[in-house]
Amino acid sequence: MEMMNKKVLITGATDGIGRQTALDLAGMGAHVLIHGRDPKRLKAAAQEIKRSEASVKVEIFVGDFSSLDQVRQLARDIKGKHDRLDVLINNAGILDNRQRTSEDGYEMTFAVNHLATFLLTGLLLELLKKSAPSRIVNVTSMMHSHSIDFENLQGERGYDGHEAYGLSKLCNVLFTYELAERLKGTGVTVNCLHPGVINTKLFRGGWGGGGGGGSHRSENLLYVATDKALADVTGKYFMNIRETRSADITYEPVIREKLWRMSEEMTGIQYK
Repeated sequence: MEMMNKKVLITGATDGIGRQTALDLAGMGAHVLIHGRDPKRLKAAAQEIKRSEASVKVEIFVGDFSSLDQVRQLARDIKGKHDRLDVLINNAGILDNRQRTSEDGYEMTFAVNHLATFLLTGLLLELLKKSAPSRIVNVTSMMHSHSIDFENLQGERGYDGHEAYGLSKLCNVLFTYELAERLKGTGVTVNCLHPGVINTKLFRGGWGGGGGGGSHRSENLLYVATDKALADVTGKYFMNIRETRSADITYEPVIREKLWRMSEEMTGIQYK
């Protein structure tokens, strides 16, 4: 995809791979919309991007993904300023070793990593359809779970931060495949990827210091978001710049449909 003047929204772009991807896309001529929950850090990220090249276009949008109301406001803010969106990169995510509850009463990791992504994507879908051919890119992880217990989505039977993270990343893959099926024929592709083991704030918080590549390693994400060879590819999982297979459970339509229905109920959105 030629990125000159393409409008790209990157969630969770104040640090790590999100920030680096925004910087790289701006360097390719894209009009980048960066999201984060902290206005000061967003402004710092925008200033860094602008320093890289004076002519780049970058805008900031604030929203805390632990609040579905703030996700709705974020979508309104974006649609109030833009009538098109060429690429949506759902990158924002957390790994929380403490069991916490979101503003809406859901387990925090599940709320931020899955429900907020599900809601925001649905609210921005018309912009993406108007801009077709367009792309939705969901950042998941090779750590995604290989099973799902619908009776324990909120850690009702005990909480483990890594298990909650793996579950939320499984939900990202299930969401990707189901949405890809539903969007066939619209010109909007939906793919997901493991970005690599990167020494980001999330990695250090979940697995401690050391290990992982630098946060400059955005090549996997850039490949799925921009490569011309993927123009008609949808409903796939990528790792190390190649298509690969995700957990067996992600290919079960009944599981995907059940999660979809529950996600609609939890977020209050009905996809068109």
